[in-house]
Amino acid sequence: MTSVAHDTDQDPSGDHPNLRRHVGVVGLLFASVGSIIGSGWLFGALNASTQAGPAATISWALGGFLILLIALVYAELGTMFPLSGGVVRYPHLSFGSFASYTSGWITWVAVATTAPIEVLGALQYATKYADFTKPHCVSGCGTDSEVTVHTLTAIGYVAAVVLMALFVVVNYFGIRWFARLNNVLVAWKLLIISVVVVAFLVTAFHGSNFHSEGFAPSGVHGIFSAIATGGIVFSFLGFRQGIELAGETDNPRRNVPIAVIGSVLITGVIYVLLQVAFIGALKPGLLSHGWSNLSFDDDFGPLAAVATLLGLGWLAVLLYIDAIVSPGDTGLIYTTITSRISYAMARNGNAPRALARTTDRGVPMISLIVTFVVGLVVFLPFPSWQQLVGFISSATVMSFASGPLVLAAMRKQQPDRERPFRLPGGHVIPVLAFWASNMIVYWSGWDVDWKLMVAVLIGFALLGIFVLTGQVHLPDLALSSGAAWVFPWLIGVTVISYLGSFPDPGAGNRGMLNFEWSAGLMGLLSIIVYVLAYRFRLSPEEAARHIEATEEEARVEDAELG
Repeated sequence: MTSVAHDTDQDPSGDHPNLRRHVGVVGLLFASVGSIIGSGWLFGALNASTQAGPAATISWALGGFLILLIALVYAELGTMFPLSGGVVRYPHLSFGSFASYTSGWITWVAVATTAPIEVLGALQYATKYADFTKPHCVSGCGTDSEVTVHTLTAIGYVAAVVLMALFVVVNYFGIRWFARLNNVLVAWKLLIISVVVVAFLVTAFHGSNFHSEGFAPSGVHGIFSAIATGGIVFSFLGFRQGIELAGETDNPRRNVPIAVIGSVLITGVIYVLLQVAFIGALKPGLLSHGWSNLSFDDDFGPLAAVATLLGLGWLAVLLYIDAIVSPGDTGLIYTTITSRISYAMARNGNAPRALARTTDRGVPMISLIVTFVVGLVVFLPFPSWQQLVGFISSATVMSFASGPLVLAAMRKQQPDRERPFRLPGGHVIPVLAFWASNMIVYWSGWDVDWKLMVAVLIGFALLGIFVLTGQVHLPDLALSSGAAWVFPWLIGVTVISYLGSFPDPGAGNRGMLNFEWSAGLMGLLSIIVYVLAYRFRLSPEEAARHIEATEEEARVEDAELG
């Protein structure tokens, strides 16, 4: 049996080939790095500081480590099956259509809302020059603990529509142009973030900031809350592009591990240094009311505001420029990825087949249009960066959770298959990666998690509608395989979140579980679900049939492309 070299689906009409292999190792690495360095780094240092104080440096390091565990799992899967939209398609190979639909729907919800949040981030910084956003109180209004966010104005919404449309236009011209443009933009982003770190460290470094108000003023709770809701996990999630674009790279065996693992390591070091530089650069007087109440003029663009306070006007100008480039580039990437997820779900038979239709440029145009429309709708209930970041982080990490389960199943279903990158340690890292995924969802807090579970229920309702109306046909629903672990997993995470103490006891949750008990129960749930998935996986014969169908499509496209 030959391995899949790239995604090879054909247009269902038979008129056009689909996706093209135009992304090299630098392009794939930069797609991941460029997606990671988006709006998160522009806001994450401030948000993490207000939640964890100087211990935010630990939050960044822990967040990077947890994401790296997940990335290692996908490095093995991505080289075994380099498929565009791989995060969605892998569960289909091991567990059938129901499991892949569940994972695919959660993934799609997460990525479809990411391009809009990057637009929101860009427009929030651009408020320096026009009234794209305005402050809006969301809690503690009129008190010292007032929490405000910056929401879109009418002109801001118009600008958001234009930026979303621009992403679609760039994607229309195909993956080759996207990769070339992205390489230039990522080089710019890496340069700017490096300049910020060096400039802050050289210009002002107040070591007392790391202990004057306590190193961890909010304790362990603050450290882990910052990981999920301070923008830290959100800032690392772009590693997935090395997986999602695996079917469009010229040498997936080499390129995928480099992109997936390398992007997390590179940006992890950068983010920790940025957090250290940000804390040290703050004037001690700004901390007189504690880290949780840290604020200053023009904090709608916190890094640029600090640069201004330090007298680095030139750096502030560069940051305001980068506030368009960084989120804009990441929004462009996620527009590409969202259309590929729709494409992959359609190829799996989990979504209407029209979403898999492509142009002669190899672009899934209908999927792009759907991505654009959904992005505009998302602006309405989530009109600010701060309101959307926790939801996206939780949804994206939950979409990754099926990866460790697929990896475990594949080692029984395809034990002799070539693995250009093989994760060592047997079940240890997959179990830890699955537990890490579930813990990040838990740390997002009940006020985020219940909304995510409602979104999952909406997805199940849509699946019923698709089946009843004949929009999808699921011959391999495999409920005995998928549902055996999907429902216990979703229900278990929801119950533990409801009984837990994140974000705070009394925020709609019961506050019955402290950090130790919640971590232990989530660990126990993770092991149980992992064993269920391992036990109720598809038979080797069924898994082989799904894989062979994919490989047949690969051979067809090889013939099409010569």
